[in-house]
Parts: sequence; structure tokens; C-alpha cells
Amino acid sequence: MAQDIEKLHRDKLALWSLVLILLTIGLFVSMVFAICIGAVNIPASKVLSIITGLYNGPHDSDYVIVTSVRLPRVLLAAVVGAGLSVAGVAMQGVFRNPMASPSVLGISSGAAFGASLAIVLGFSFVGGAWAIPAMAFIFCVATMFLVYGISRTVGIVPVETLLLAGIAVGALFSALVSFMQFIAGEQLSSVVFWLMGGLSSATWDQLVVVTPLIAIGTLAIMWFGRDLNLMTIGEEHASSLGVDTQKVILYLTVATSVVVAAAVSVSGVIGFVGLIIPHIIRMMVGPDHRILIPASIVAGAAFLVLTDTFARTILAPAELPVGIVTAVLGAPFFLYLLRRRKHMMGW
Repeated sequence: MAQDIEKLHRDKLALWSLVLILLTIGLFVSMVFAICIGAVNIPASKVLSIITGLYNGPHDSDYVIVTSVRLPRVLLAAVVGAGLSVAGVAMQGVFRNPMASPSVLGISSGAAFGASLAIVLGFSFVGGAWAIPAMAFIFCVATMFLVYGISRTVGIVPVETLLLAGIAVGALFSALVSFMQFIAGEQLSSVVFWLMGGLSSATWDQLVVVTPLIAIGTLAIMWFGRDLNLMTIGEEHASSLGVDTQKVILYLTVATSVVVAAAVSVSGVIGFVGLIIPHIIRMMVGPDHRILIPASIVAGAAFLVLTDTFARTILAPAELPVGIVTAVLGAPFFLYLLRRRKHMMGW
């Protein structure tokens, strides 16, 4: 019996390792492909030489395109995709619902309102190129604290109340964003483009700022992987097994908000990544968060790299906001989830 259990454990670890290796290879290939493709196609061999430091030609046009334009954009897409995906895993674990996503807390709507304030009214706590990202980040995190504060009752935050508060606050901020669009005037196109989501303005500075924030939030979520496993069977059962569910909900909510705030601040609102990627990976490797989280991180990064590449090349020289592409792919998948859940629940 013990040998059978040990064999099952080894087989599971082997499967997890294989999945992670294949996903990592897929991410690397997708990034190289994304850097190669564009208005000017660059051979993969030259791209690999540039990114590995074997080729150094500061006055070569291909070198400038790779290092100054495409590489920071591809890396930022990978970081943002990984962040949105891991945030989706955390929210689905907290709410014990595979159809949950980071938007259920209303934090994306809060970020959108902050960005619209900076775009339309020019109001921001930070000047220059960081005015819009800073406002989006601040309002995203502030929305999380607002939702959590509304949900908290006598030291307890019921998950159902947290969900309802998130929906209500999100609806409020969505209405305020609509009002900002109404009075935007000549700035309307800028607000709409930001709401659609895009990475056309990606820079090395943005990558340097948001990567540590997303990395810290992601590590915090990974730390609570075992607790998320226990919470999937219910808060009462998790508490009986020694999990401080209220502390876990708080920490995961804060970590998720930081990750989403950092991602949204530089990319705008990109929907469905945090919904479809965790669910696809869950169907591949199961619900264990010890593998679900890292696999979703890699898959989310590859997904946004590929969708962003499609968005910037399909209508070249014009550029399609990547949020439109993820919505076109995500909406049918969401309907599939609803239909699948309908059959499972016997509706």
C-alpha cells in the first residue's frame, strides 16, 4: 500500500514536471516568435544572438528594434499575462468558483476610474509619463481596501459578502468611468483606448517598476497554495484543519490587488486572461494549487505574448488593442464554462 502511494506521488511529480517544462518551452518559443514578427521581420537566429548578448550592433536597425521596441514589450506582456493569470487562480480559489476572476472585486473598475481621472481631468499624484499608471495603481489598491472594509463585520469577512461588495463597488466605478467618458471631449479616444487594454507604450522603465510588484504578489499567492487547497472544500473544513481562513482571505486579497494594480497600470484593462487560463490549466493538471499556480503563471505569460503579437500584426500598420483579442477569445470560452457547469449541476 505504501509503495503504491509512493508510486502515485512519483507519477504525479513527473507529470507536473513535464507540464511545467513543456509550458516553459512554449513560453520561450512564443517570445522569440513575437520578437521576430512585425513590420520588419527579423530572423530567429539573429534575435537569439541579440537577446543572448552574442550580437552587439548598437547602430544596426534590427538591434535597435529588438532591444528598444520589441523585447521590452514582449517581456512586459509576459509579466502582465502571468500576473493576471495568477490573480485569477487566487480569486477562483478564494471564492471556490472556477468562473471567478480578478474583476469580481471591482478593482479593475477602480483602476479604470483612476486612469480616466488622469486622462480627462489631468489629476494625478505623479507627473509626467507615470501620471496615468500611478492613478490606476492607487485607485486599484484603494478599491480593494474599500471592498474589504465594507465586507468586514465583527472581524469576519464572509466570502459571499466580499463578492457582493466587489460587484457593487465595481458597478459604481464603472458608472463613474462612463461619466468621465461623457465629459471627456477630445480625450474620449484616449480613455476608450486605455479601457480596451494595450501594450503599445511598453518601456524598460515600466518593466523595471511593475515586475517586482507582480513578483512579490505572485510569491505571496504561491505561499498560500496549500491553504487554497484546503479552502476549496469549504471554510469550516479548512478552519478545522488549522487554516486561519480570515487571514488567508485578507493576504490573498491584498496580494491579488497588488498584482492586478501593477499589471493594469501599464496595460489598461485586459479581460478574460485571469478567467480562461487558470481553468484551462486546471483541466490539464487538476485543482492542486501547488502545480496550478506555477503552470498558470507560465501559460498566462505565453497567452498574452501571443495575443499581443496577433493584435499588433493582424491590422498592420494599425494596431488592435489586445483587450479586444482576449475578449473575442475569452467570451466564447466563458459561455462554454457556463454550459459545462450547467450540465454538471443538472440545471
